[in-house]
Amino acid sequence: MTEEQMLTSSNGSPIADDQHSLTVGSHGPLLLQDYHLIEKLAHFNRERIPERVVHAKGAGAHGYFELTSEVSQWTKAKFLSTVGQKTPIFVRFSTVGGERGSADSVRDPRGFAIKFYTEEGNYDIVGNNTPVFFIRDPIKFPDFVHTQKRNPQTNCKDAEAFWDFMALHPETMHQMTILFSDRGTPKSYRHMHGFGSHTFKWVNAAGEAFWVKYHFKTETGIQNNTAEEADRLAGADADQATRDLFNHIEQGGEAAWKVKVQVMPIAEGYNYRYNPFDVTKVWSHKDYPLIEIGRLVLNRNPVNYFAEVEQAAFAPSNIVPGIEFSPDKMLQGRLFAYPDAQRYRLGVNHDALPINCPFATKVNTYQRDGLMSFDGNGGNGPNYGPNSKGGPAQAPQYAQHSESVKGHIERAVTYTHAEDNDFVQAGELYRLMTADEQDRLIANIVGHISAASRPTQLRQICHFFRADADYGKRIAAGLNIDLEQEMARMMAGRPAPVAVV
Repeated sequence: MTEEQMLTSSNGSPIADDQHSLTVGSHGPLLLQDYHLIEKLAHFNRERIPERVVHAKGAGAHGYFELTSEVSQWTKAKFLSTVGQKTPIFVRFSTVGGERGSADSVRDPRGFAIKFYTEEGNYDIVGNNTPVFFIRDPIKFPDFVHTQKRNPQTNCKDAEAFWDFMALHPETMHQMTILFSDRGTPKSYRHMHGFGSHTFKWVNAAGEAFWVKYHFKTETGIQNNTAEEADRLAGADADQATRDLFNHIEQGGEAAWKVKVQVMPIAEGYNYRYNPFDVTKVWSHKDYPLIEIGRLVLNRNPVNYFAEVEQAAFAPSNIVPGIEFSPDKMLQGRLFAYPDAQRYRLGVNHDALPINCPFATKVNTYQRDGLMSFDGNGGNGPNYGPNSKGGPAQAPQYAQHSESVKGHIERAVTYTHAEDNDFVQAGELYRLMTADEQDRLIANIVGHISAASRPTQLRQICHFFRADADYGKRIAAGLNIDLEQEMARMMAGRPAPVAVV
């Protein structure tokens, strides 16, 4: 037996017997001195790290990003500097609202998180398979997520909580329309688009800045499950999308996306007809066409799921020179929330884990100690800066782009863009759908909102009407709501009847 084949304890000591505990006689009690038994049980008790609050169920793969078009006129990021350049990546896909054991096929947005291992550090794009999100202000995020989770009394999913929140927040209309469309139940992770969703800032070598949005267009083509197919798969194979991605790559296939961007001159952002920093909105492709810049390819499976997928830690705060943030409120909130969640889930030194380590560059910080400091902890170097001991020094040549900001400090919603409302784009999306797609959208919504109370249904129907009259009428008809009677009742001030669900 070679050393590589020999079973050892965690400190490397050979283990003679891994099948029998140390006891007093063959029938006697166990001994506390059986350090191998104690180590196995203690480690087993701690095998599960805290589950992600959102995006708990996921799959991932390794690959590369290849730049295929010149973009240096917009950004000085090194990994975007040379056509043909390839950057190693890791991508994690996920559902959003469910637990780790939930089904891959459920109606839910899909997470689409990418880690680029660049020579200037790791760059994370933490997006979804939708170009928009439900809310625009991070102060609402904990409340929104609670409505996607389980009722605190019944521990069951709660349609009333879901629709009560939606009806009280009309900004959800755009994303909600996507969620209940065919794209709410993708066939697999390979058969869906990805989006950075937020607006980001690119800065070129001359110090000129541009607003940018990321789009990842699947080369496999969009394919979706019907509601009936999704429900069947949830029972027949809850891990269908995870299995599909792994098997496809294991059999020599690639999962690939064309990478495209929309670019907006920085001055135009404050005068555009929609607020370009509102993540519930999209930029018109007619106003800012998609520009293809590269290709995202996944071609290698993880060797160990826990080490590479479960411990993968993404944060939109991980940026590189030439890429910066926008005033998008949800993005600003995520800059704190995501790395803070990783510190809670994996520990303060999570960036040193192999899957998260920026291996394409050298890390030089004065951060020391903390749980699981396993990368040398800075050795005998100074743990403060600046210093006269040869420690790492700041690099002013990488200063971020300077931009003026002014305004009143207030908790208020102020719309300064010509077409800023919560219904226009949802209505446009509805009218873009084919008749069959509209039929399925209506059926999916009616099937779900039927479990909500009648007052909640009526509040939400008002939003459907504001987006498109036909949209509202068809939802009302599906719920057997007589709109004339409801109008008469409201005019008379009578309470709405309680729905029997």
